[in-house]
Amino acid sequence: MFGFGKSVTVNAETALSGRDTPVLDASRTHRIFGEPLNADHPGAETAYFALGCFWGAEKLFWKQPGVLSTAVGYQGGYTPNPSYQQVCTGLTGHAETVRVVFDPAKISYADLVRVFFENHDPTQGNRQGNDIGTQYRSAIFTVSDAQQDTAERVRSEYQHALTDAGYGQITTAIEPAKPWYYAEDYHQQYLDANPGGYDCHIRTGVACPVS
Repeated sequence: MFGFGKSVTVNAETALSGRDTPVLDASRTHRIFGEPLNADHPGAETAYFALGCFWGAEKLFWKQPGVLSTAVGYQGGYTPNPSYQQVCTGLTGHAETVRVVFDPAKISYADLVRVFFENHDPTQGNRQGNDIGTQYRSAIFTVSDAQQDTAERVRSEYQHALTDAGYGQITTAIEPAKPWYYAEDYHQQYLDANPGGYDCHIRTGVACPVS
């Protein structure tokens, strides 16, 4: 099931064809927050983070104070409404991504970026541990110029810390968000439904400074 995604580069012309119908009804109830995945939160902001297998990544973010909702899905590619099986081929261009809805009065976007960097190895390219392929790449998908600027600043600051600790260059892509597609129902809040389930995150142990 894991590690067979291909490290290939696709574009809009070569990506797999998708479908008109989403693979998930986003009105489904969140296992942790008890409301629809697509519930409206006035005044909230949204962030998208890809840091390897999205099961453990989602749990990481739903535990953060100030986070109002999470979901897992596919971001950064071309195929509309892809299935998990399609994403695993590497031919959709998507990364496994966590959608984080948060209250900026309780947790800042910079702090979410810090959580992102501290909880995987952002120097591994198209992999995290034994999970290999472009779907496992490290990426931040931004929804505003402010998010883009903040993510780039924190990445630069973290590079200095990683270099001092003997790590190589950060490979994390920071780019404007493309259309977001929810993943299938069984992926949502997977580690709540399966407490002993797979959770692969290769942390560096290096603290990420946030100025």
